[in-house]
Amino acid sequence: MIRSNKSVRRIVALAGVAALSLTAACGSSDDGDKSSSGGKSDLCGKNIAFLGALTGDAGALGQNMVNGIELALKEYNDKNADCKINLKKFDSQGSPDTAPGLATQIVNDDSIFGLVGPGFSGESLATGKTFFEAGLPSISPSATNVTITQQGWSTWHRVIGNDDAQGKADAKYLTTTAGAKKVFVIDDGQDYSKGLAGTVKTALGSALADSDQISVGQTDMSAAVTKVKASGADAVFYGGYYTEAGLLAKALRQGGFKGTFMSGDGSEDPNFVKVAGAAAAEGAVLSAPAGPAPSGFGATGLYATQAYDATNIFLAAVKDGKSSAKDINDFIGSFTGDGVSGPVAFDDKGDIKESKIYAYFVKGGKLDVDNPTAME
Repeated sequence: MIRSNKSVRRIVALAGVAALSLTAACGSSDDGDKSSSGGKSDLCGKNIAFLGALTGDAGALGQNMVNGIELALKEYNDKNADCKINLKKFDSQGSPDTAPGLATQIVNDDSIFGLVGPGFSGESLATGKTFFEAGLPSISPSATNVTITQQGWSTWHRVIGNDDAQGKADAKYLTTTAGAKKVFVIDDGQDYSKGLAGTVKTALGSALADSDQISVGQTDMSAAVTKVKASGADAVFYGGYYTEAGLLAKALRQGGFKGTFMSGDGSEDPNFVKVAGAAAAEGAVLSAPAGPAPSGFGATGLYATQAYDATNIFLAAVKDGKSSAKDINDFIGSFTGDGVSGPVAFDDKGDIKESKIYAYFVKGGKLDVDNPTAME
């Protein structure tokens, strides 16, 4: 393997499948729980935390992340029985009102040395200062709001592309691939949703027909449908999560709208089809800054591969003998590796340096999660 004093790029096989994994320089030995200094890590028996939605409307997305974390930990612990690392889960339901109290619990828990999360943009903005002031390193698998990495929180990182990259790709897809002349943009007012929808609106330029905002939990979409039809739009982009996206798609089709319906990664989940109904969801385009998992990967769902990679970066730090918060954070910042989600390296703000955007499609009444199209 190619070694440096900071990090390494290495290809290994997962149990039973061929996939890319993350690791780091581990001194002169690969002997299980041995650190780079040859002794047992000070972090043996301690915890990585997860903060995100495990219940509520976005609970399925958070569970995907936990699936990825648990897979990485199982693989590591199976090889390091004398120095196991565990997981503590904190269910915020994706709420920026609930997350701060949980963040306080996390930073006051001496057994926690790193955070995979927060899972969502609003809770990231609501808790980033707490984690930064406590010095707790974090890697989000899914929070994409552009402004998070503009706050100066040097402990915050993400292994996924931000909304600028996704929103520009979405607008280009709608006006070129889909051939839309007039696009109506709707969001639900949350930080993630406004950020993504705002980028789409700016990138659309003169192709923006009009815009509107609904509320989280809203079920009556008739006013929005009326505005869409009055605008003459031949495409609708929705910034938000799968529940409201499904209800909106259903209402649009029932109202006679025949144009393209597109939404972002917050909607890229099979539950979108369940909410909308197969007929209304058919033909919908759902983008995400995340490709499908490698064949045979042991965890399913959007963000599972990102959460797996984020966890493995922390585990690589443990293997490399890092134990203090500062050393772990420095290790993350300088990390370079190939993960199952793609190449992983961070810029000086904590953003991932390279990310591809994909378009997923609803075909035959199902969301095809295995065959997306890479978007420019």
